[in-house]
Amino acid sequence: MLLKNAVVYRDDFAPAEVNLEVTGERISSVDAGDAAGEALDLAGCTLLPGFIDIHVHGCAGYDMGDGTPEALRAMSDHLLHKGITSFCPTSMTLGADTLARLFANVAACMGGEPGAYIQGINMEGPYIAPSKKGAQNAAFIRRPDKDEFRRLYDGCGGIIRVVDIAPEEEGAEAFIREVQPYCPVSIAHTAANYEQAMQAIEWGARHFTHLFNAMNGLSHRAPGVVGAAFDAVTGCDLHAELICDGFHIHPAALRIAFRALGEDHTVIVSDAMCAAGAADGEYALGGQTVTVKDGKALLADGTIAASTTNLWDEFQNVLRFGIPFRQALKSVTINPARAIRADRDTGSLAVGKYADLIAVDGDGRLRLVMVKGRIKLRS
Repeated sequence: MLLKNAVVYRDDFAPAEVNLEVTGERISSVDAGDAAGEALDLAGCTLLPGFIDIHVHGCAGYDMGDGTPEALRAMSDHLLHKGITSFCPTSMTLGADTLARLFANVAACMGGEPGAYIQGINMEGPYIAPSKKGAQNAAFIRRPDKDEFRRLYDGCGGIIRVVDIAPEEEGAEAFIREVQPYCPVSIAHTAANYEQAMQAIEWGARHFTHLFNAMNGLSHRAPGVVGAAFDAVTGCDLHAELICDGFHIHPAALRIAFRALGEDHTVIVSDAMCAAGAADGEYALGGQTVTVKDGKALLADGTIAASTTNLWDEFQNVLRFGIPFRQALKSVTINPARAIRADRDTGSLAVGKYADLIAVDGDGRLRLVMVKGRIKLRS
């Protein structure tokens, strides 16, 4: 199929007036002529890589923790309508048997998704700090356990794409050193100071889960985990997640973070729960009751509990907040792909990669979503 007459953001993330050719699941040319065969005229549209949400618990009334194929199918379909072509269903802090069951469900559903496809699992918890648990269930928090992780990893066929850890906890060094060859280890839900976070980076941690939230922030005498992320980014290929709903992080703090981290290291995530795309009310998250009012999700004690946003809305937010278009686009496409080591197959419009792409018209409306070469949404 030839997609013609659109402005295309190719692998260099600069706009070009070229035709893009898709053969089967993959992109076969990003500068095609008027080849024979099926063609789709996208005049007036811009072609962008499909968005990738690597941290999403749920949406449309469903949650990864439901442990059913129906839940993952509903999430897949809802995310597709937000321009998201792939995602990582994200777990909560739970017991090992429960996690094994949930992970097995994800593995069984991969390949049969109706919309956005599953990249693999984001394992948020249970190896976190009780004092920074946020909306995680304290009853299941435990110290880093590399043997438990390997059992879970092997049990689901190696589809864990990110695992969280509080690096100040006992056993963290051995965990990070052993696990990071299998999947990125993320600093998260942690009481670590600057020095401890920098040490975790030396051990091999390369990711930060929802930066600013559930961790020590930046101050002039105690740089904290946030300061470590800003300081270390020039020396290694790390990625930091940012929830860009304007509630979890003030727009001014987002601007500072995007500048400090640079365009190759920022990853926009939703951290969405099942209330995303649904009405206000009471919902469950990791076995705890969450009240959503005016789109804000809170526990009974006022603790922020995930979000109700999505990458499409966050992308519009950051542009409105003043983030450069190029960095905003990379933060929902190639950067999350690199963060989970999936950039050989997706994240940019390049020959040989999956044809995961979206078309946006001149008014900024989503007109087409293609997933692995198949048009899944067209308006």
